[in-house]
Amino acid sequence: MHDVVIRGGTIVDGTGADRYTGDVAIDDGRLAQVGGKAGPGKREVDANGQLVLPGWVDVHTHYDGQATWDPLLTPSSWHGTTTIMFGNCGVGFAPCKPQDRARLIDLMEGVEDIPGIVLSEGLKWDWESFPEFLDALERQPRAIDVAAQVPHHPIRVHVMGERALDHEPASADEINTMSKIAEEGLRAGAFGFTTSRTELHRTYSGDRVPAYFAQTEEFLGIGAALGRVGRGAFGMLADFDDETAEFEWIRKQARDQGRPIWFLLTDRLHDPKRWKRLMEGVRMAREEGLPVAAQVACRPVGLILGLLTSMTPFSARPAFAALAKLDPAARLARLKDPAVRAAILAEESAPELLEPLSPPHRYAMTRWDRLYVLGDPPDYEPGPERSVEHMAAAANCTPAAFAYDYLTEGDGQRTLFFPVTNYVTGDHEPIRAMLTEPGTVLGLSDGGAHCGIICDASMPTYLLTHWARDRTRGEKLPLEWLVKRQTADNAEFFGFPDRGQLAPGLRADINIVDHANLRIKPPELAYDLPAGGRRLIQKVDGYSMTLVAGEPVFENGAHTGALPGKLVRAGRI
Repeated sequence: MHDVVIRGGTIVDGTGADRYTGDVAIDDGRLAQVGGKAGPGKREVDANGQLVLPGWVDVHTHYDGQATWDPLLTPSSWHGTTTIMFGNCGVGFAPCKPQDRARLIDLMEGVEDIPGIVLSEGLKWDWESFPEFLDALERQPRAIDVAAQVPHHPIRVHVMGERALDHEPASADEINTMSKIAEEGLRAGAFGFTTSRTELHRTYSGDRVPAYFAQTEEFLGIGAALGRVGRGAFGMLADFDDETAEFEWIRKQARDQGRPIWFLLTDRLHDPKRWKRLMEGVRMAREEGLPVAAQVACRPVGLILGLLTSMTPFSARPAFAALAKLDPAARLARLKDPAVRAAILAEESAPELLEPLSPPHRYAMTRWDRLYVLGDPPDYEPGPERSVEHMAAAANCTPAAFAYDYLTEGDGQRTLFFPVTNYVTGDHEPIRAMLTEPGTVLGLSDGGAHCGIICDASMPTYLLTHWARDRTRGEKLPLEWLVKRQTADNAEFFGFPDRGQLAPGLRADINIVDHANLRIKPPELAYDLPAGGRRLIQKVDGYSMTLVAGEPVFENGAHTGALPGKLVRAGRI
């Protein structure tokens, strides 16, 4: 008698092999049988007409804080993710001396748009070292599995103090100390080390991140920890201002340590050929046998603009900004006043309100041709006919007037979509090219981050809806291949040998999906973070069941109450 038997589903096993119909049996949290006719089960689940898939392995999230207080880790868990990894982009909360806590909160708030008040209220700080942080994660009951990477910026602050914040170069002794801390974290179970040096990443106070000006010797010195431990990946986000110099040290790191190294890859509006140049650098490294990869997203990374989110097209107009402190209902009522509408539409954005914003945020307020109605279901590959500019012309009004009236209509929940990256051509063809490159891994969902302006935790689901089923503006991609990309490929690259496929002996992390009725819902605001903090969430229909270690944790979108998830430690699986 098996613990659970899933009967008659269409099995897509994560290997890339063709789908087939059969049963899946589970015993003691592991897969006992995949395919064929299984014996009886204590619980039997009818999956006839539905897909049976491995649980998603999402390797790029920012649940570093949320994982310490939230057992469900939504919205990622709603979308079939059974393993998440955080500590990305060099930000996190360990190691951390008590006097540095506010600094790391400021850093996370600025880089990942997680409200500081939420982190101040939610973090227990029952750790100082990175191993102690892992121990704290291990004590938290949870529905799905979590894994962590060692982040660079906290290490730099921990070792260098004010000198790190002042962007001074690290001494040889300081680099050696940072490398030992990274090694300590890796030996305690971290899956890698991450860093960032990009203009896009700033603290909440507006300063560049601690490692922005770090020298190559620092990256290589810390990266040597991966070679000493013999496991883990080195990840980074960089502007690649000097592409030749960046690839020189990337290749040296990969060659000297023999460990995978990856960087985030997107296109850019002002440099549409950038991603192709960087991808060529990856190809050249891989031709030498070096484990270099680019991490890519399956849809544009875009800003969600609405009256309840962090930004609207009018946020830098003084008459609109004057209403910012009103509660949402009162603000909406004022915005519906014809006199207020006229005053806001008569203004231009004020330079002093634009200046603190990043370039993408500024573009979103001026590029009406690149600002789209998101809709329901949300359209992440909109044609030009869905742009505010086009729809305003059809309505015989200005783009500003159209956007204003669209956002203020009804209860004020409507949103607009501004693709920041991966939409230079106005379609998904560059994304398709990136996805199908052999030297790429799939990630960048950023679950848990950008609470008021971005909501991409649904990316794993998007593979099944848009790329496998719904795309009309170009070629789709094979379902079996897409599943492999989000499961087995990620598990293999980052070192999760017990998951990512449906095969006997592996961990029984499974999704049962009603593919025909799988539907991503529009982003919406929830006020469920500590201190009443807000965040964008995105719900979904069509996940009939998600199982973690053989236990159903979600059934038809509802949490079952089961908490079989755990902290996964590298080298101890």
